[in-house]
Amino acid sequence: METLRKVKKINRGRPAVDGAGVKLVRVIGYHDTADYDPFLMLDAFDSKNPDDYTKGFPWHPHRGIETITYLIQGDIEHGDSLGNSGSILDGECQWMTAGSGIIHQEMPQASPRMLGAQIWLNLPAKDKMTAPRYGDIKAADVPRIETEGAVVGVIAGEYQGRQGAFTGKFIQATYLDVALQAGQAWSLDGDPDETLFVYLFSGRASFDPNDPGQVVDEKQAVLFDAGERFWVRAAGQDLRFILLSAPPLHEPIAWGGPIVMNTKAELDQAFRDLDNGTFLKQG
Repeated sequence: METLRKVKKINRGRPAVDGAGVKLVRVIGYHDTADYDPFLMLDAFDSKNPDDYTKGFPWHPHRGIETITYLIQGDIEHGDSLGNSGSILDGECQWMTAGSGIIHQEMPQASPRMLGAQIWLNLPAKDKMTAPRYGDIKAADVPRIETEGAVVGVIAGEYQGRQGAFTGKFIQATYLDVALQAGQAWSLDGDPDETLFVYLFSGRASFDPNDPGQVVDEKQAVLFDAGERFWVRAAGQDLRFILLSAPPLHEPIAWGGPIVMNTKAELDQAFRDLDNGTFLKQG
């Protein structure tokens, strides 16, 4: 009999202002790294007011991580020190490997609604200084698989034999966008030892078929204990959530602003590189 994943932790998040004045919700962050390993941060955004986000995130550096920006709705213009530029639009994703160092900007444009999330995914110690690279995931390349009462977008990983639009080189992460009709249940089998969590964009969810009264409201992240099966039911209304899963690294973390290394010495070196103009190692 398969072991059901049980709720381990719920993160409501807190309002925050980042970049040049972007209002968002920081759902997981520095104090959650041990529980959510290898996921470092989740910022969620949902606004119909362009004043909340159009000041954007002007040019800034990253090292030692991957940043994954996914939009359900919206428009974010971007550019980076590798020469990449373009827009992230409805149903699209930017999977950027900062590696040894990249400088980029993300500038949200006025839209009817800005709805999405940015995840920071840690890089293993051996890959912290890998060459930076950019992954551009278009909506047309994301498989959308319809099951009974659900539509599952496979951004990364595998679902029902279909490979996602992106395959991680350093961390083999699963990233699913799930739309579940009211009253319907959905489940996913996977490696019981991987870290697995969901973020609820809208709706309410129950995660235990034996305890339907255990309901979690929208705009929260839910982390699960080890187990072979994840199960969810949309409680009373349609549910939209993202699911992320990956093997933990169990490595030390030294985190300073946009840079995440393994030791303080490495972190100090990164900031010295920024100061003396040697931060960009590739391209």
